[in-house]
Amino acid sequence: MPLNAESIRAMTDRIGQAKILILGDVMLDEYLFGQVNRISPEAPVPVVEIQSEKILLGGAANVAANIRALGDEPILLGTVGEDEASIKVSQLLKQKSISSDFLINDRQRRTTIKTRVIAHSQQVVRADREDAYPLDEEMEEKVLHRFNTVVDKIKAVIISDYGKGVITKSLLEQVTQICLARDIFVAVDPKETNFLNYRNVSVITPNHHEAGFAYGRRILTESDLIEVGNGLLRKLQARSILITRGSDGMSLFQSDAEPTHIPTFARQVFDVTGAGDTVIATFVSAVCAGAGLAEAALAANAGAGITVGEIGTATVTKDELRKELERNVANGNLAAAISRS
Repeated sequence: MPLNAESIRAMTDRIGQAKILILGDVMLDEYLFGQVNRISPEAPVPVVEIQSEKILLGGAANVAANIRALGDEPILLGTVGEDEASIKVSQLLKQKSISSDFLINDRQRRTTIKTRVIAHSQQVVRADREDAYPLDEEMEEKVLHRFNTVVDKIKAVIISDYGKGVITKSLLEQVTQICLARDIFVAVDPKETNFLNYRNVSVITPNHHEAGFAYGRRILTESDLIEVGNGLLRKLQARSILITRGSDGMSLFQSDAEPTHIPTFARQVFDVTGAGDTVIATFVSAVCAGAGLAEAALAANAGAGITVGEIGTATVTKDELRKELERNVANGNLAAAISRS
């Protein structure tokens, strides 16, 4: 059932009462902003004169920041190196009132840093510093132990898999089995190369490229979308799949309902970095607040529509989410948002 003004307020009022664990690849996002006035004499590349810079939480840490911004309590579980970047991650978490107690230092791995150079509001280049290989058995056991110490206090788990090695097949299977036994909602933001490992979860949130890759069919038409969405549901025995489709919005596939298609609510798009983090965080917060899956998808769509209008990773508060949903009620977008195939 589409959201209306009354149900929007009821849902957003309930957001902020859940403990949500985020398990995945913790990163640091570095942004260098500047201008281009000339081409390098050394190679045919632009020379960017850096004027400012900022660092932000990235990956699973950005999901945690989104959960905190909405008012729920995030428990961030993952690994970082013993390096300067890990200190910066801890400082940024503290600024957002997010505990770093569940981060595990791994001497064998660097903290992942993604550096983006932005000139005239356009990304010129990205440079990554990382060690993207699976956790060893000892570190995996430490992560699982930390998980078990808090599992009885949480309402949902978000798996934030950026393919940097924290989400091993063994760890994923053990965490999923523990959550199934306790009826804990499990949401996965997937890495396409690990896709077939995400079985029996509550929701998976791939973009259309990832979904097509995982199923083995490019999504070019509406019939492709329907086949891929329903096919992945069957193959993974998942409760639902939420496929994000860029300017075409989102499509929700459920094991017990017809597909739900939601057009984008975004008014302007400056940067899609971290939009998937906002999608999964908002979706899970809404579910924890009692929303149905279709309602949660509408909320996630509204949240993403806000963050893509910002440069760099961004978050959404529940007041901003409420206003955006109410704006779409007022102009008729929500009334027309859901169509059944």
